[in-house]
Amino acid sequence: MPKSPTSKRTLKEASIAYVAPTITLTTRAKPVIKWAGGKAQLISAFAPYFPNRDEIHHYYEPFIGGAAVFFYLQHPRSFLSDSNTELIELYQTVRDNVDGMINALKKHRNDEAYFYKVRAQAAGQLTPVERAARFIYLNKTCYNGLYRVNSQGQFNAPFGNYKNPNLCDEPGLQAANLALQMADLNVSDFEAAVAKAVAGDLVYFDPPYQPLSKTSSFTSYTATRFDDAEQRRLANVYRELDRRGCRVMLSNSNAPLIRELYGDFRLVEVLANRAINSKADGRGKIVELLIINY
Repeated sequence: MPKSPTSKRTLKEASIAYVAPTITLTTRAKPVIKWAGGKAQLISAFAPYFPNRDEIHHYYEPFIGGAAVFFYLQHPRSFLSDSNTELIELYQTVRDNVDGMINALKKHRNDEAYFYKVRAQAAGQLTPVERAARFIYLNKTCYNGLYRVNSQGQFNAPFGNYKNPNLCDEPGLQAANLALQMADLNVSDFEAAVAKAVAGDLVYFDPPYQPLSKTSSFTSYTATRFDDAEQRRLANVYRELDRRGCRVMLSNSNAPLIRELYGDFRLVEVLANRAINSKADGRGKIVELLIINY
């Protein structure tokens, strides 16, 4: 197992220094965090559309989120990225120092006053291990597992008031640690993340979804909003990858703009259970699109 980066090294330096080993065996791993729009529930619907693993040269997932697709595929040459720095640092810590993170996570407790004390902490003053444990703790105890930040990038979801949340799923974290040994992890914009993708590679995009209405918008995973212009930029990147001969999959909402942008590609409708929503009547089955160029 690679050594954990020291606290004096920056996140960027740690990402550059890491070289993923070639691992061919897979382990039973699943997402270690809740994530709005996470794909764990849709893996069985996606499975018929994945190429055979030995037909994929490299796997790219630029919007890692809960990483359900990566944990399913576990390709030995995977490049995972996101613009959310704390999210990538979490996965780096699970990969490089899972025991330290487990020990830090066991110190947390399910208490409302304690939750708001931890939420108010200045993340920049914590060690990488402490930040990763804080991330999981807040994710497990906040309302509906909703990762949400304000314009200053500060986590602002309220306390969830759960009776007995599993704050430290040690077997799950250890399984994720083994799976992530094959992953190169970087903080990156989605366009830069796939700059080196070529024919024979598989790219899976799971961006913040295009809102179905003005009141359903939720794109606050980072302080930067993912608006119509970003959806169009992503569609241009999708087309460029198609021209290069890459296999490309993309998930998004069944919104008019998305059908307009990808109308000349294969659109597969899948039913998703919207489990994370601020309003109870906003949860339930909804049609989403899986967009495929092959």
